[in-house]
Amino acid sequence: MGDYRGVNELQDTSPEAPGSPSVGATPDGESAAGEQPVKPVIRAAAAKRANASVIGMIIALALSIGAFLPVVLMNPSPKSDGYRPDINVSAIAQNAAGVAGFTPVAPETGDTFRSNYARWESGSGSGVATWEVGYLTPKESFIGLVQTRQANPTWLLQQTKNAPVTGTRTAGGRDWQLRDTGKGEKSMVLDYRGTTVILTGPASLEEFSALAAAVVTSLERNPAATSSPQAIPAP
Repeated sequence: MGDYRGVNELQDTSPEAPGSPSVGATPDGESAAGEQPVKPVIRAAAAKRANASVIGMIIALALSIGAFLPVVLMNPSPKSDGYRPDINVSAIAQNAAGVAGFTPVAPETGDTFRSNYARWESGSGSGVATWEVGYLTPKESFIGLVQTRQANPTWLLQQTKNAPVTGTRTAGGRDWQLRDTGKGEKSMVLDYRGTTVILTGPASLEEFSALAAAVVTSLERNPAATSSPQAIPAP
């Protein structure tokens, strides 16, 4: 009999037939380790129920807002203009007249300008005693008033923030010196009836002129400053 071992060896080492699956492969041609996870699919009925729940919540929220909105509109929150201190400028000016040596101005501005402070400063730091009043303007800006009978060039530059003279402006029948820093702050200066009055702030020139006219009226109503300020007695 012939030797068939050579034939068997050839059969064992023969290449795999085309199209035959490799060892360890699945019938679909993918390895078991490389299978993709299956994505869950929500059924149409379940998705419809979920959407219905969301729509119901939105409708309920809209109904709640609609129920409370008329109550809120019928009870608006009270309007507040903020704190307005009750400053009697005229009374404080009369009290300061005894030590000032002149009657400080108390412009009558009605309800257009509101004062937020009025005081007499002895000038212990600057050497210049002053009457000072702060005014809130109709446009919610600010103008500070300073009056003294001891003005000097250095003090004047300090009060006007070193602003240069840019012209004059007539108010109350008097020509006021106009100074402007170019950065929003401006000043109007008037030497009249023995005192110097300075108005300073970021307000508009129209508001400056309105307050300046009231200042001139007050200056002309008061006696001119002639006497020296009384010294404050030492304690």
